[in-house]
Amino acid sequence: MAIEWILLGAGSVIAILFSVHRHRPLRKAPWFLLAGSVAAIATGDVFYGLGRMGVADACYLTMFGLVVLSLLQFTRGGALLVDRARLIDLCAVACSTLLVIWVFVIGTAGQLGEVNAADVIGGLLLIGAAGRLVAAAPRNISALLLLTGAVGVLAGDIAYPLMRNELTESAYAVLYVAWGLSALHPSMARLTEPRTPAEPSPWKFRWNVLLAASAVTPPVVLLVEAINGGVEVRDGMLIAVTTAMTMLLTITRLADAIHLHSQALTRERGLRTANTALVAAADPPAVEAAVHAAVARLLPPNTVRRVFLATDDGQLEREKLPVTPAGSESRSWWASAGDPDDRTLICPLRLDPLAVARPSGGALILTGRRDALVSCRGSLEVLAGEAALALDRITLVEAIGRRDSDNYLRTVIPNSAQAMAVIDSDQRIRYASPALRRLLGTDELPPLAALDDWVHPDDRNRVRRALTDLGDGTVHCALQRPDQTQVLVEITYRDLREDRLVQGLVVTMRDVTSRRDPFEMAPQEFLGEQPGQINRRSAQHKFRY
Repeated sequence: MAIEWILLGAGSVIAILFSVHRHRPLRKAPWFLLAGSVAAIATGDVFYGLGRMGVADACYLTMFGLVVLSLLQFTRGGALLVDRARLIDLCAVACSTLLVIWVFVIGTAGQLGEVNAADVIGGLLLIGAAGRLVAAAPRNISALLLLTGAVGVLAGDIAYPLMRNELTESAYAVLYVAWGLSALHPSMARLTEPRTPAEPSPWKFRWNVLLAASAVTPPVVLLVEAINGGVEVRDGMLIAVTTAMTMLLTITRLADAIHLHSQALTRERGLRTANTALVAAADPPAVEAAVHAAVARLLPPNTVRRVFLATDDGQLEREKLPVTPAGSESRSWWASAGDPDDRTLICPLRLDPLAVARPSGGALILTGRRDALVSCRGSLEVLAGEAALALDRITLVEAIGRRDSDNYLRTVIPNSAQAMAVIDSDQRIRYASPALRRLLGTDELPPLAALDDWVHPDDRNRVRRALTDLGDGTVHCALQRPDQTQVLVEITYRDLREDRLVQGLVVTMRDVTSRRDPFEMAPQEFLGEQPGQINRRSAQHKFRY
C-alpha cells in the first residue's frame, strides 16, 4: 500500500511542477507550497502504512500548515480576492470555535471514536478557504478542483477512522488527483492574476474583538484543562495545533494591515511630491519629467519598462493604442504589450475634479508588470489627472500671454503704416494690425479668418507651402479684396512657432502693386525658367490688376 501512496503523491507533485513551468502563472509561490503539502501528506501516508504513527502525524500537520500558507498566498496582493481581511478573521474565529465545540461538547478527549479532532478542524478550514476562492471565481476549474480535494481530505479524516475499508481510504486519493488536475488546467494561471484593489474595508471594532478573542481562546482552553485535569492535559496536541493556526492567521492579518498602511503612506508622499513638481512646471517637458519622477517613486524598481506621456490623442494613434475602450467609462484601461508577462495601462488625462477629458485628449501610458500596475492603478489615475491640470494650466497661461501680447500690439501700433499679422500654425489670423485691415479693404476680419481666404486662388498653394515650411522667408502674391479688386504684396514672415509666447508666424506685408512685373518683384524665383515662360507669366499677370 505504501507504493500506491508514493506513486499518487509523486504524480501529483510532478503534475503541479510541470504545470507551473507550462502555464507560467504570475506568482508561483502558492503552487510550490501546494506541491510541498502534497509531498508532505504522501510522506505521511507512507509512514502511516509502515506503522510509524508519530512521523505520520508530524507530516500531516506539516501538510496542513503548507496548505494554509498556499491558500493565503492565493489571496495575497489582490490576487483573486481583492480584500482577504474578512476571510482571515472568519478563519481565525472558526478555528477557535471548533476547538471549543470539540473539547467541551463533542468529546472529553477531543475525539469522536477514532476521529482526530485536529484533522477535522484543519479539513474544515481548508474547505472554508477553498470555498472562498470558488465564491470569488465560480467558473474557475482549478478553484473547483482545489475545493474538491479539500472535501476529499475531510471525508477521509471522518469516514476512514469509523469504517476502515478501501472505499473510505480512496477518499484520500481524491486529494492527489484533484489537486494535480487543478494545476494541469489552464485556469490555474488566473488564480494568481492581480485584481484591482477594492476600497479599504472600514475599521470596525467588532472585527478586532473577534480576532483578539480567537487568539486568546486556545490558551484559555489549555488553562481550563490544566485546572480540571491537574498535571495531565488531554487535548494538548489539538490545542497546540489550533494555537499555531490562530496565531498564524492573526500575524498574517496584522502584517497585511501594516503593509497596506505603508503602501498608502508611500503613495501619499509620492503624489504630494508630484503635485508640488507639477505646480512648479513651466512647460510640457517639465510636466513629463515630473511624471517620470513620480512613477519611479510610486512603483517598485524594475517593474515598469516604459513611461510615456501623450499630450493629445494623435500621439496615441501613432502609438497604435486605443483612444477610448469600447463601451467603457473607466478612468483607465488595459492594452497588450510585446512581452507576454507585461501589460500596458492607459490612464487618460482627465481634468479632476471635473471628471472630463481634456479637449485635445492624451493619456499617461505605462508598460510593465501587471501586478505592480494593478496595485498602484488608482494612484496612477490621480497622477494622470494632476498632469492634465498642469498641462491645461500651462496652455491657459500661454494663451493669456499671447492675448496680452496681442492687446499690447493693438495698443502701441494702431497708427502704424506697416501691415502685419500673427498667424497660427493652421494659418488662422490671430492678430491683424489696422494697416493690414486697410490694405484688405475691410474694417474687421471675420472670426477664425485664415490668410488663405484673402490670397488669390492662383497664388494660394504657393503661399500655403511657403508658410508651412520651417524657417523665415519672403513670398509674393496677390490679395483679393471684398470688392474683387486685387493688390500685389510682398509677404515677409518670421517663424516663431517654437517660441512659447508667440507660437505662430509673424507676417509683414508691403504693397508692391506699382511693380507689376513678377520678375521685377522677385527675379530669384524665376531664374530657372525659360524666356518664353517668363513672357507668358508677365502677360498672365498683366491683366490681373
